[in-house]
Amino acid sequence: MTRRVCMVVNPLAGIGGPLALKGSDGEVALTALKRGARLVAPERARRFVEILVKLIGAEKAELEVLTAGGLMGFNYVRDTGMIYEVVYEPSSWPTSREDTISTVRECLKNSAEAVVFVGGDGTARDVYQALQETGFKDIPLLGVPGGVKMYSSVFARTPEAAAYILVDWAKGVARAECYAEILDIDEEQYRKGILSVKIYAVSKTFCHKMLVGVSKQPTQLTADEEENMQGIARYFIEEYYKPCALYILGPGTTVKTIAAQMGINKTLLGVDVVHNKKLLAEDADEETLYNIVKRHREKGGEVRIVLTPIGGQGYILGRGNQQISPRVIREAGGRKSIIVVATRSKLSRLHSLYVDTGDPNLDKELEGYIRVIVDYREETVLRVLRGVETI
Repeated sequence: MTRRVCMVVNPLAGIGGPLALKGSDGEVALTALKRGARLVAPERARRFVEILVKLIGAEKAELEVLTAGGLMGFNYVRDTGMIYEVVYEPSSWPTSREDTISTVRECLKNSAEAVVFVGGDGTARDVYQALQETGFKDIPLLGVPGGVKMYSSVFARTPEAAAYILVDWAKGVARAECYAEILDIDEEQYRKGILSVKIYAVSKTFCHKMLVGVSKQPTQLTADEEENMQGIARYFIEEYYKPCALYILGPGTTVKTIAAQMGINKTLLGVDVVHNKKLLAEDADEETLYNIVKRHREKGGEVRIVLTPIGGQGYILGRGNQQISPRVIREAGGRKSIIVVATRSKLSRLHSLYVDTGDPNLDKELEGYIRVIVDYREETVLRVLRGVETI
């Protein structure tokens, strides 16, 4: 039996990440375009479709794709041999959330049985709005991660994982009987360093191990958690800090506590750069990070990237810190440059750590076991995964 699936791509999703714009909604995306930012979501869509085509052939799954024109869908499925139909044409560029909603509406009119979208939390909200307005709230959603912020639990771990999930559904292996939260943050508050997360809906999705499984969880700053972070920070300064090294400090309360031990007032949700206990760059964008790292490495200097996993989901790269791009990571020294810190309560909810940098080859290089600082003079080991093995 051929299953009909709606595929909609928000081509502007994720565009604000490398520029440290803390999102890509509304006017922010237009600002990023004017600054010459590279489109992120189309590459994510291409990765998803590439694996989907291979899997359809290998598994003899029967899928028909309903989609929109241009960068919202057609550009990725044409010339692939897939069965597809363009049901909506965006009228202008750049596209808007109304184009996303209209695409989903047209898909539903044409008997779509599921919706796969490429984007972030804002796109997830738009897709769900279309389901709600048309009375199809029981249609399952699947997110291909392509945004800056992905707090919702409807997302696959990687674009490749989304392809596996969809094909398993087409074959009748994955049931569309699970439910997941659609969350989003207040971007204006986020840019001020305030993390305000809100649940907008609970959507039907697929039951599959390659979904992220849980929504991101902000750290709860209890007295025990504060003490734990202080212990991590003291140990980091005693054993890992070198005055001559350059430190890229990722987002998060634990990393902010380490910065405080250096005498640095770090941004909570940005990426900062420190050298010799002096702040070189605050809330830096990707270009700034790369140039600073490159200059430091040309002088023979050492670079360390300090990260903490996203609460609940376990991502250390690719979620909310896209400024730390593949070229920044490679220039810094790759896997050996990364230091991971996490409190005991955060690690208690994780079995593994994940990376989704946007470069599958780099993700593969980052796989393996890594030490994690969990308290004063205490470390553990966790495995870093890409989220899926490609065929």
